[in-house]
This record gives sequence, C-alpha cells and structure tokens, in this order.
Amino acid sequence: MINLEERNRKIIDAVISKANAVCPGSLALIGINGSFMTGDYYEKSDLDLLILINDDRGWQLGCSMIQDDLKVGHDIYCTRWEDLQYDANYEHPNISKLMDSEIVYCADEKYKERLLALRQKAKDILKAPFSGEDYEKAEKGLREAEHCYAMAMLSDESSRVSEWAGGVVYYVENAIAMLNKQYFHYGVKRVYEELGAMKKRPEKLCDMIEHVVSAVSAVSVKEHLTILMKETAAVFHQVKEKISAEKKPVAADTIGGTYEEMYSNWRNKMYLAASTGNRHLAFMSLISANVMFAEISSQVEIDEYDVLGCYNPEDLQQTAHAYDHILHTYLGEYKKGGISERRYSDIDAFVTDYLMKRQ
Repeated sequence: MINLEERNRKIIDAVISKANAVCPGSLALIGINGSFMTGDYYEKSDLDLLILINDDRGWQLGCSMIQDDLKVGHDIYCTRWEDLQYDANYEHPNISKLMDSEIVYCADEKYKERLLALRQKAKDILKAPFSGEDYEKAEKGLREAEHCYAMAMLSDESSRVSEWAGGVVYYVENAIAMLNKQYFHYGVKRVYEELGAMKKRPEKLCDMIEHVVSAVSAVSVKEHLTILMKETAAVFHQVKEKISAEKKPVAADTIGGTYEEMYSNWRNKMYLAASTGNRHLAFMSLISANVMFAEISSQVEIDEYDVLGCYNPEDLQQTAHAYDHILHTYLGEYKKGGISERRYSDIDAFVTDYLMKRQ
C-alpha cells in the first residue's frame, strides 16, 4: 500500500507542477476524496481528487489515463466553484466531494476558507429540521424514478428495460437519501450499507433493489421494479402525511381569492364543454382544477375534494353540475375562515370598489 501512497503523491505533485506551468493562478486547491479518504481502498483503487479550479484555463489539468503496471485507470478531472456552490444547496445526495475531501494542497488560505464556508452551508441545511421544502427536494428524485419506471414498463427490448431500470434504482436511492437528509459517503460499493442505516425507507429496500439487478428477464425486472416503486411511494406518502399535520389554518391570507379563481378559470368552461359536447375541454379543465385543489390542500387545512370524480364522459351536463357542487362546498372553507367571497352586481360596482381600495 506504500506504493499506492507514493503513486498518489506523484499524481498530486504533477497536477500542481502543471498548474504552475500552464495555468498559474487557476488551481485553487486539491483534496483527496473517495476510497483513499475513507480508508476503503484496495490494490486496484484509483485516486479520486477534488481539483478545484478558478477559471477555464484550469481545464487543462484534466486527464484520463490507464496505469499499466497496476492495471488501474485514473480519471483526473476538475471541479468549478459553481459546482460546489450547487452542491452546498443540497439539491442531491452526492456531495461527498464537497463535504469530505481532505485538503492536501491550497494555493491560498482564502480558497480553503471559501470551501469550508460552502461545506458549513450544506451542514446547516442537513442538520435543520425536516421541512416541506426538504420533502419537495426528495420528491423530485421520486418523480424521476417514476419517469424511468414508466419508460421501463413501455419498453420491449431487454437492454432498454435494463437501461431504464438502472435509472429507477439510481433515483430511488437518491430520493431515499434526500428523504433522510443524508448524503452518500462511500459511493456505490457500500450503498446498501448506507441505505440500510437510514430510517425513512422501505423495510426491505436493499433486498428489493437486489432483486431488480438480479432479475434474468425483462418480465422479471418489471415485476421487481413495480414492487420497488410501490414500496418507495408508500414511504413518501407516509412522510407527506406527517408534514400535512403541520398545515396552515384556513384564513384570508391562505385561501382568500381561491374560490373566485376556481370560478373564473373553470366554471364556465365546464358548461361550455357540456353545451358543445367537448369532452377534452371538460376533462382537462377538471385536471387543472384538481391540481389547484391539491396545491392548496398540501399547505392548508381544508377538506378533501374529489374533483376528478365529477367527470362523466357520457353526461357533460352532469359533470358541470358536479363541479358547481364542488365550488359551492368549497365556499364552506371561506365561512370557516371568516372570508367573504368577492361578488359585484355589475362591472361598474367592481370598478368603484376597486378604485376606492388602496391596498
């Protein structure tokens, strides 16, 4: 292993020497990341480096090569400050380069201070109580997994099914990490170990992933992907329910104006659809209305409204009346919050009142 340490030192020194020769001032610092930082290396481990550059001239330091005597490949690549700034916002769980890199060279102390400030920003986010914003970040990963799942289910060729299955596994793992406000320290080799230590996850998450990657047919892959997605979605639903318990109360500042907006956007469209037999207009209007109800419900303590249950493609008049009933029922939320609906006898009455109000 001493030879590996010597090799690593030679690579680092070479990067520093080249920076001084071809792009002075471009190299900010170098850090060791990956297995040589965690101690999880073996004789075939390559060297993972954080080579942080200040400008585009620094791209000259990047290089990919194969070391024949050890039969090891190396990918010496550079990282921009912009990349670490994005990582510091904790938009994904693959931020070990920012969080864990051991600094072995620094051109100026100010660069180290800047890196540590970004690292602290991420730490503050990670240690803060789980919030609705955190859930939304994690849910982005779930949505990506759902997309990959849909594409896998629509694919016929085994290679395409496998390709999309890989996407499902990747995004499920990321989504679960985000749901736990964790990041991956050890990479792919020990991902089961890290996932298994997380609290908010399907009970047999790693087993389900292993079933996917062990499946020998496209049909089997799809079956196990379905199980994985159902169980993962169930965990997300449980977490979302807990967040929902912290919803805001009904009040003018939380739902004021929403009834009028729902009336304006879709009520007359529903009756127009009924009179013209336009199923597409009726259906898509209800879809849009349902999105609005769902957004309000995710933040405010309102009752549940089955907007899509209004739709009857064989009777659009009934559909319009059903949406009207939804609106009438929703007015009850206004009453709970002491909110008056904004109605005027004609446009002149509106203009008079509108011009009198200064806020």
